[in-house]
Amino acid sequence: MIEPDAELSLSLQCELLGVSRSSLYYRPVGPSARELALKHRIDEVYTQRPFYGSRRMTVQLQREGYAVNRKRIQRYMREMGIWGLVPGPHLSRRRQDTAVFPYLLRGLEIVRPHQVWGIDLTYIRLLGGWLYLVAILDWYSRYVVAWELDQTLEIGFVLAAMRRALCQANPDICNSDQGSQFTSPQWAALLQQAGVQPSMDGKGRAADNVFVERLWRSVKYEEVYLHDYHSPREARQGLSKYFAYYNHERPHQALGYQTPAQVHFAADRAAPHGGREHNPPKATASRPHQEQPTLTEPAFLS
Repeated sequence: MIEPDAELSLSLQCELLGVSRSSLYYRPVGPSARELALKHRIDEVYTQRPFYGSRRMTVQLQREGYAVNRKRIQRYMREMGIWGLVPGPHLSRRRQDTAVFPYLLRGLEIVRPHQVWGIDLTYIRLLGGWLYLVAILDWYSRYVVAWELDQTLEIGFVLAAMRRALCQANPDICNSDQGSQFTSPQWAALLQQAGVQPSMDGKGRAADNVFVERLWRSVKYEEVYLHDYHSPREARQGLSKYFAYYNHERPHQALGYQTPAQVHFAADRAAPHGGREHNPPKATASRPHQEQPTLTEPAFLS
C-alpha cells in the first residue's frame, strides 16, 4: 500500500497506515543451509520411520553427527507439519472449538471407486526451501484424484484440491487426520455442502490412513529423492509427471499389477460395485461400520 512516488512522504504514509517505517526496508531472510539440511534429513528419516517422535528423531540425528537438541527438532517437525505416529500423553485434550469427527472405516470393505477417499499432507524438499503437498487418494483403486502444492500450511490449497476432486465425483466418505486444516469450519462446510461424510484418524494412528502413507513413500523414493528441485515450478512439473505415471503407467502390486487408472475407470463403468475380481481392501481396525453412513455433526471436545 506504500507508494514511493506519491505526494505524501514515506514517513507520513507509514504513520497513516500504522506501520513502522523500518519495515519498508526489511527483506526476508531465507532458511540457512544447516536448517535445510536438517529438515531434509528429518523428512528422509520420517518417511522411513513415521513412528519416530522428536526424542527418537533427535537421537537418530545426533548419532549421524548433527549437533542438535530436542527443542530444535520439535520446532522443525512442527514447522514441517509432522509428528510421531504413536500414542502419547493427553491425546484427548483439544481446544473446545475444534471439530473432531469419528473414524468410520473400521471393518468397512471398500468395494467400489469413490466409496472412500483419503486426504493427507506431506513435506516436499527443495534445494533452497520446501513446499507442502496435499493429495486425495481413492482407497479402492489407489487413484490420485487431485493434488496441490503450496509454500505454507494454510488451508487454501487444501480446499482448492478438494474442490477440484469434487468436480470429478462425490465420495461417500473422506478420511483425514486431525490436523488443523481438517478440523476447520471451512473443511467441514465444504464436505457438508457436497454430502460427503467426514472421517478422522485416531490421534497417532498411522494405520488409519495407511494407503496415503504408502503413497507418500512412493512419491518420495520414486520421484522427490531422485531429483533436486530448484524451484516450486520445477517441483510442480516433476510431481505432475510423476502422478500421471503413478495413475496411468505404474503397476500396483495390491491391484494385481494393474494401474490405478485401469482399476478406477473399469470399476467406475461397471455396475453396481465395480468389476475387480480379487478381494477388496479392508480397513485395518475391527469395529464394524454402518453400510450407509449419514452426515453427523462433529464432536467438540475439551
